[in-house]
Amino acid sequence: MLQDSTRYFTIEFRLNHSSFAGFVAPYESTATQRLLDAGAIPLGKLNMDEFAMGSGTTYSTFGPTINPWSKNLGEQALVAGGSSGASAAAVASGCCFAALGSDTGGSVRQPAAYCGVTGLKPNYGRISRHGMIAFASSLDTPGILTKTIRDASIVLQAIAGPDGHDSTALPDKLSSQWEAAASRKQLTVGVPKEYYVKELPETILKVWDQGIEWLQQAGVRVVETSLPTTKYALPTYYIIACAEASSNLSRYDGVRYGFRAELNRDAATDTTDNQANALHDSYCRTRSEGFGDEVQRRILSGTFVLSAGAFADYYERAVLVRQSIREDFAASFDSGIDVMLTPTTPSGPFFVHGKADPIDMFMNDIMTIPASLAGLPSVSVPTAVLDEQVPLGLQLIGAPQQERTMLDVAQLLEDKADFYRHTPSYVYTTSR
Repeated sequence: MLQDSTRYFTIEFRLNHSSFAGFVAPYESTATQRLLDAGAIPLGKLNMDEFAMGSGTTYSTFGPTINPWSKNLGEQALVAGGSSGASAAAVASGCCFAALGSDTGGSVRQPAAYCGVTGLKPNYGRISRHGMIAFASSLDTPGILTKTIRDASIVLQAIAGPDGHDSTALPDKLSSQWEAAASRKQLTVGVPKEYYVKELPETILKVWDQGIEWLQQAGVRVVETSLPTTKYALPTYYIIACAEASSNLSRYDGVRYGFRAELNRDAATDTTDNQANALHDSYCRTRSEGFGDEVQRRILSGTFVLSAGAFADYYERAVLVRQSIREDFAASFDSGIDVMLTPTTPSGPFFVHGKADPIDMFMNDIMTIPASLAGLPSVSVPTAVLDEQVPLGLQLIGAPQQERTMLDVAQLLEDKADFYRHTPSYVYTTSR
């Protein structure tokens, strides 16, 4: 199944935005075309946060996606995560073998952790972005949601590779990683000390420690490492992502296609000034009425940081911090570390009607954002079920373009966790 940010030419394309009502893409995205070429059978399109901006699949014109781990569908209903929450929920409930999503700052990995499935964000450029609507072009990465690491690997090998339609696609093929796997030395996993933040609940820390123990039992060497710039990752991400969103979404003005607010004919008299004012009013109303609250919030934030008075203080500094984050990761990997292990999320899934503060929602991505800023491959592995009967995941972050090594370690975690033995039967009851 496909998240609704991906073009599939036989199904209406909405992106949960009124500009696309009734629109059917005239061509396939590269990812969907490669799936079709591999014999995949598409089942349909899936809900998402509007323009992939959200952490709960609650900012949707179709309503929120409910986590299949929810024991009831009333006030205690749990979010599926976002923005690819419906993709994760579809896999978790057994509706499909695999689903595609988009991961800009954690939008595949966080829903995967909340719904108890595998969520893979490959290296930036590993899967072509051709045919995927842009949110933040330097961060957007097509992602894969499946039950198991093996299934995610199968889908990755089917859709990864160079693409002449996407200048950011990596030029090398993925097959070389799989061919070189047999000669690999003993693996070393790094545990970044900066991720041990005081706000982490004891339950998350216990699952993290359990993951470390499992890897050691499997013969993996586990060492502490440091990523000192991590503490600046969250504000850096939202400055850069909102700036790029402001630019990318400026095209939705109602003139070229899509939703357009009605022109005020009474104000548009014959004078040039009145006609100009009426057109300006149409632009403003089109974007105010067409975009939801969260999208407007991010567009306005991005427009501000790109303004002449704020550009140097915000955007330019964020770009420099992003480079420092990349250098921190590079130093750790150069020291002999193959993969890093962290929690995927700072907490379990929250109630659909529980979090209203946008800042609280932003904090859900605090563990996944650093890898996105560095363009690194990462994967969330379902690891534990809490006493409240909600799932938790651990995140593995790989070295640049080393998805195979990362997935090898993820397979060790999956084998030790034996997660699906603990999944309650009601998760698969999709008719509730």
